[in-house]
Amino acid sequence: MNNAAPAPARPRGRPRGNPQTRESIVSAAHALFLEHGYRRTTLRAVARAAGVDPALIAYHFGSKKGLFADVMQFQCANALTVDAVLGGDPATLPDRLIDAVTGLWEDADFRQLTTRGEEAAEVIREYLERELLTRLVEFLGGRGATARATAVVTILGGLIYTRYLNPLPTPAALTPSETRRVLTPALRAALGPVRRVGTRP
Repeated sequence: MNNAAPAPARPRGRPRGNPQTRESIVSAAHALFLEHGYRRTTLRAVARAAGVDPALIAYHFGSKKGLFADVMQFQCANALTVDAVLGGDPATLPDRLIDAVTGLWEDADFRQLTTRGEEAAEVIREYLERELLTRLVEFLGGRGATARATAVVTILGGLIYTRYLNPLPTPAALTPSETRRVLTPALRAALGPVRRVGTRP
């Protein structure tokens, strides 16, 4: 009979690890994904460029897909800093939301990463839902916060799709400032308080 104590269970979730190591891996991976694309970039090449053991990539990110997700999330978080967008004047929040989205998607490196197929699309979906939508619900609060935040993210998602992912001629031809002018009224309406049916403004 084996009376040895069982090994302690590993904590759930991805380990955080050394922030500097994570940053060096993400930085190296970002450069290689841009140069070689998702499929032709190997974890061994990333480890070599970052100067780390390949096992550390599995430890920090789980897989190449997980690493690619972190590269995309890192660039999203840098450009679309939710705290900065939500922290300014409420009256100009629609403008800041549109500027953050267009600023991110007008970046050539980010656009190149988004051509990596389903992996990129999945990261974008997760960022919009888990980061932006969740934070907007918390920020708006009160009655109808989820519906209002959903309307905002739907507008921004439509902008991303029709201007960048599957461009339609008219939205794609607009400058970022024209895009802001066209969509600001819709975002302002979405951010406003939900009115009960039958009530007047």
